[in-house]
Amino acid sequence: MGAGTSPADGSHAPGGAEDAGPAAGGPEETAVTGAARAADGTADEPAESGEGGGSTRAPSRRFSLTHDTARPEGGGRAAPGDAPAPARQWPLLTVLCTAGAGLLLVGTDPFTEAFRIGAMLIGVALLVGAVLRWVVPSVGMLAVRSRFTDLVTYGLMGSLIVLLALMAQPKPWLYVPILQDIVHFTIR
Repeated sequence: MGAGTSPADGSHAPGGAEDAGPAAGGPEETAVTGAARAADGTADEPAESGEGGGSTRAPSRRFSLTHDTARPEGGGRAAPGDAPAPARQWPLLTVLCTAGAGLLLVGTDPFTEAFRIGAMLIGVALLVGAVLRWVVPSVGMLAVRSRFTDLVTYGLMGSLIVLLALMAQPKPWLYVPILQDIVHFTIR
C-alpha cells in the first residue's frame, strides 16, 4: 500500500498523493495518480505482471489517446486486395483523370472555347465523384469524410464550377438576367 495507509484500519495520513484518488496500485488507479506517484519517486520500478515479466499499466478511465483514425464510411478498397493498386483506386483515378483532362484543355487552349469546356470538365469530374460516392459502396481514397458530407461537397462544388463555366464571358452559354441586375445593384 502507499505511504500513510494502514491496511488494518483503513486510515489515511493527510497530505499524501493518494488522498486525491483510489488506493495506489489497485485496478482503479488512473494515469493522473500514477503520474503523481512517479513525480515524487514512489513508482520507480514497474509492476510485474505474472510470468511474462513485462510491465502492465491499468487502463485509464479519465483520458484516452487516439491510436488510429477510423476510415471514412465507404473508404475501403474498390477492388480486392490482390488487385494492382490502380484497380483498387479506380473511382479516384476516374475523377482525377477527368479533372486532369479539363486542366490540360484550359492550359493548352487548343481552340476558341477550350477554357469553357475545360472548366466544365473539371466540374463534371466533381459531379462524377459525387455520383460514385453515392452509388459505389467502397470508393477507396475518394472517401474523405462521411458519405453525406462528400456528396454535398463534391456535388455543390461541381455544380458551381459547371454553372460558372456556362456563364463565363464573353458570349455566355447560359444567361441569367437576375445576375446582371445584382452586379449592377452592387456596383452602383
